[in-house]
Amino acid sequence: MPWLTADKHQEEVEAARDIVLRRLGRSSAPRAALAELLERKEVAPHVAEEVLDRLESAGVVDDAAYAATLARTRFAEKGAARKAIAEELRRKGLGEEHIRSALGQIGFDDEADAALALARKKLAATRGLDPLVRRRRALAMLGRKGYSHEVAMRAIEQALAGPD
Repeated sequence: MPWLTADKHQEEVEAARDIVLRRLGRSSAPRAALAELLERKEVAPHVAEEVLDRLESAGVVDDAAYAATLARTRFAEKGAARKAIAEELRRKGLGEEHIRSALGQIGFDDEADAALALARKKLAATRGLDPLVRRRRALAMLGRKGYSHEVAMRAIEQALAGPD
């Protein structure tokens, strides 16, 4: 009867693989999120690890690529600062080496340019308000996006100085 346990194990592996592949069919996800999904579905830990290891070795689950894509997207589409992107990647369970590598795509000059563009946009949208209110709102918006106080203040001063 040992084949019964082997068959049962294979069925569990296939079921777990199907769960992961269905999830990845919607959008990419880091290994930690997939492990959490399998845990919620009450998949045995050794089966989950086996499935994730196989998919990782096949390149289906790739935390480095996921981190790089998320960093590029958050920076380009939302203007998020490196700090905010790093925090999001950590919340998603990515390791520090993947985070460092992903953030390596975004230079400090790129970040300063993005902060300046965001500051200009916010200041233009608040043109009729009191100057202190405009500064405060621009500073708060940049802070929410993860920019340091220093970078935000420099961007606001530059934006107020006029187009360069």
